[in-house]
Amino acid sequence: QVRLVESGGGLVQAGGSLRISCTASGRTFRSYAVGWFRRAPGKEREFVATINQSGGTTYYADSVKGRFTISRDNAENTVYLQMNSLKPEDTAVYSCAAGPFSSRLPGPYAYWGQGTQVTVSS
Repeated sequence: QVRLVESGGGLVQAGGSLRISCTASGRTFRSYAVGWFRRAPGKEREFVATINQSGGTTYYADSVKGRFTISRDNAENTVYLQMNSLKPEDTAVYSCAAGPFSSRLPGPYAYWGQGTQVTVSS
């Protein structure tokens, strides 16, 4: 079992930066790939980024490529999402998820956090 808790969300102006974190319980966290997804009001859940177990391979949605960076610290059981050059359309609840391999789809992820709100004002 893996329990995921997101933190670091908040309100930021357009063009600003924010780093959100996903901290996991359990000693097996390093054996899971982790993905970030987001859901804006009235929209479907959207893939944002994913990182493999070692942190050596990452994938991003086109909408965030070049602005967001996913990383992980397995010693701290934490995955980060550094978000720069934020836009109002980045406003959403951001959730992290853990699974056996990296995927742009939510299906392979067995464990999900509750999410953290990110609001970007124009």
